[in-house]
Formats: sequence, structure tokens, C-alpha cells
Amino acid sequence: MRLRSLRRRLPSRVRMTTVFAAAVALTASLTSAVPSSAGTSAPAAERAAARSAERGGPGQPEAHDVVLAVHGGAGTALDPDHTSPAEERAYRAGLTDALRAGQRVLRRGGDSVAAVEAAVRVLEDNELFNAGKGAVFTADAGHELDASIMRGSNQAAGAVAGVRSVRNPISAARLVMDRTRHVLLAGEGADDFAARAGLPTVTQDYYWTQRRWDQLMAAKEKERGARDGRGGDEGAGAKDAGAKGADSTKGTVGAVALDGRRHLAAATSTGGMTNKMPGRIGDSPLIGAGTYAKDGTVAASATGHGEVFIRGAATATIAHLMEYSRLGVAQAAHQVLIKQLPQLGGDGGVIALDGKGTFDAPHSSPGMLYGYLTRDGRIITKIFPSESPANE
Repeated sequence: MRLRSLRRRLPSRVRMTTVFAAAVALTASLTSAVPSSAGTSAPAAERAAARSAERGGPGQPEAHDVVLAVHGGAGTALDPDHTSPAEERAYRAGLTDALRAGQRVLRRGGDSVAAVEAAVRVLEDNELFNAGKGAVFTADAGHELDASIMRGSNQAAGAVAGVRSVRNPISAARLVMDRTRHVLLAGEGADDFAARAGLPTVTQDYYWTQRRWDQLMAAKEKERGARDGRGGDEGAGAKDAGAKGADSTKGTVGAVALDGRRHLAAATSTGGMTNKMPGRIGDSPLIGAGTYAKDGTVAASATGHGEVFIRGAATATIAHLMEYSRLGVAQAAHQVLIKQLPQLGGDGGVIALDGKGTFDAPHSSPGMLYGYLTRDGRIITKIFPSESPANE
């Protein structure tokens, strides 16, 4: 309880102080005082409170000396009351595996682009996440996937939208960046390009999972209930989904990285929204909305209500606030995610990393799945709302 109480008081204390060094020292002392591993013997509630205490106040960075971060979607995150220990381990392992994949690239001298691609590929291959194998269904029971990637050193970018047969859309996005004069390819043209380039292709049934099918059926039932004027369907559907261990995240996976040459990169991939109209494109493949990277400024990958992130030019606005208003990465991300986008009618989150390794993951949604890797090899994962409370 003392840690929870301290967590609630910390934001106002940080805002009130006029001595920046004192705020940094206080945040650092809290971070060093809590365990960094989810595998300790402490009770789950105590571990959650300790992880929650790691976050700084509004506009304060969550961590320093970060070289890689990933996210697995924003939304309600996971409900600890309906998440078994095995499911918790699986989600944490999924985020950790992605971070380890990017870490291997960085350790052997690879660049940040290769690191974010490697990390996102792991998440695309994990059916727990809404990208690649675990992609959600469209309204006509199909799968249409989007992805983008951006190199901070020269702001080169590549993206694919509405692909239906590429196993790893993020790799197709990188090929668009590296091998074409274009930034975005869509639909059949993007699928054909990826196949000609030698990327592994799959049939639509590869993406199928029972959990995503059940979510589509629940969405269809809710839709029918709304048309018929029936009440209560939404609450029942949410309860049933939780009982089955299904999360209500808005989907999308992403990664940001800073390599040994101080180059930044960002990547994002998604299956979109459950029951979306065929042909719908969200923010994930759009540079400046779902993905952005510029050396010396920021690498950012977003997740949330795609239409709102497009209208708010979310990730580019973070970069512009840093570059032209001289805001820090946490201040800029907080301004966009917590103050601006909700006014447009949507919520979500972002992982943002600057050229010095300063990291933050603000979100206006009740929770977000994410993790990060520090320069000394420490890995932190956060999957429950208590570990990563929504910013206010």
C-alpha cells in the first residue's frame, strides 16, 4: 500500500518542484528500489505496485539509457482477474522474445532499422498479438494487414497496406523502403511485390486463430444488437471475452531502437480493427501518423484509434514539438497522446525514444502492453493496467 500511495503522490510532487535535478534523483531512487524482473517470488500485487512506481509523473520520462522498446497494443491491456499465470508468462515472453531479437542485432553491430524489423517480426509470428499470425478479422471474415518502417538517419520510409498473403508485412515494408522509389504500396500490388522479392507468402488460413474468430462473432452480435435496439450485449461480450483470457487491446505492434551510431528507427505492424470494413486503412502504415523516426529527435510507434492518430498526425507532431518547441520526448509525447488526441475523440498510446536513450510510453487508454531494453541489458515488460496506469 505504501508503494501505491507513493505512486499516486509522485506526479504532483514532481510538478511542484522547481529543481529538475531533485526530480531526476527521486525518480532514479524509486526505480532502483523495485525489482526489475517479473520472475521474483514477491506476490503479484506487490510486483505490480513496484512496477507502477517506476513511472515518472506526467511529462517525465519513464526510463533512460534505453536502446530498444516494443509494444503489443493499447486498450484495456490484460485483466489480471481473468489472466492465468500461464497467460501472463506467455505475454511477457512474447514481448521479451521480441526485445531479445532486436538486442541480438544491436549486439553484433547491426543498425536500428534491422533491430526494429527483427523485433516486429517476432511479434508478427506470435498469435497473441494483432499482427501477422494473430491478426484480427475484417467484416467479411478476411485478413488485411498493414505495416511501416522508417530510418531516422535519412528519413527513408516504406510501408504496405491491405496485404493478404505476406507472412511478415514489416519485411515487405522494409523492401519497399530499400528497393523501390515509393513509400507505400497497397493491396494486390504490395502482395505481388513481396512475393517477387522472395518473401515467404501464406494463404489466409495461416492468420486464423480461434480467439480472433470469437472476437469477430462477438462484434457481429454486438452489431446486430445495436441494429435491433437490444441492450446488454456489449457488457456480456466483454465479460465472456475476459473469461476466455482474450484481451481488448486495440491491436498493433511496434518497435523503436537506437543503435551504437546513435541512429534511430521505428516500425509498426497491425491486423487493424476487428470487424473493420474491407479496405479500411489505419494509422500503422502511414508515416507521421503511426510511425516516425528522425535522428536527433525521436523514434515513435503508435497504437490506438487509427483514424484519430491519422487526423492528429500523432508521431510527426511529437517530433515537431521536440524539434521546434524544444520539448523533451516525454513532454512532447504527453502533449500529443494525453492532451491533444483525446480531444479528437480517440485514445491510445505510443512508445517514444530520443537520440540519448530517453524513453516514455504515455497512453490515454486504460492500459498498454509494452517493454523495453536498457543499454546494460535489463528488460522490463508491462502488461497489466496496475503496472502502467493511464496518464491523466
